[in-house]
Amino acid sequence: MSNMLNVSSSPHLRSSHTTGREMYNVILSLLPATIFAVFHFGLYTLLVILCSIASCMATEFVFNMITHRKNSLTDCSAVVTGILLALVIPPSIPLYAPILGGVFAILVTKCFFGGLGQNFMNPALAGRAFLLISFGKVMTDYSYDTVSGATPLAQLANGETIDILDMFLGHAMGHIGVSICALLIGAVFLLVSGTITWEIPVSCIAVFLVMMGLFGGQGFDPMFLAAHFCGGGLVLGAFFMATDPVTSPMTRTGQLIYGA
Repeated sequence: MSNMLNVSSSPHLRSSHTTGREMYNVILSLLPATIFAVFHFGLYTLLVILCSIASCMATEFVFNMITHRKNSLTDCSAVVTGILLALVIPPSIPLYAPILGGVFAILVTKCFFGGLGQNFMNPALAGRAFLLISFGKVMTDYSYDTVSGATPLAQLANGETIDILDMFLGHAMGHIGVSICALLIGAVFLLVSGTITWEIPVSCIAVFLVMMGLFGGQGFDPMFLAAHFCGGGLVLGAFFMATDPVTSPMTRTGQLIYGA
């Protein structure tokens, strides 16, 4: 009898990496970019970020209350969605945009599909797509503090000279999460803490740069490729969105293919 196997219910494999801990790590990793954005763009940007977070949390809370589901705000996934959504929109966008984007991201992309773990794509990306389709004008206006101008990549396309170091540090026109330096600090934290692995972001960025070299019109010019690495949302998408554990593969080979 002492040699009998003790069979328990699933899960049979357990880990200290809980959902709440993972989300907490992501929030910590986004703090450098968030703090820099408020410092760079001003206090109005903080209001945009807070509206986005509050909208996501309120939507999830109300949905759970109406459908008599357990309160899921404690896993902090709604907070992560709110921050990510805010980081991919312009700094001086009207406040109704992050509020509506947050409602769409949580309600349509997450709650209607069954909640956390059932969403068919990253909720923040869905929220941004909704805003871009619905409010294209305000989503492409990157002016702030009455200062207007084209984004560095738009200037590059027009043949103008750009400062790549300024782009890397975040002293340029663009969305709220514009500082590549701050984002990479957060990305390193995610990798070191084991929250994400290297396969998806590395393959994503590598293939992107290869495609730019082949079809960008300027070959594999290092400055040209560096400008595209530091512009747009490549780093934010590769490290913080494509690595969404719900919508990304579990195997190493699958992650490499998915990232590519």
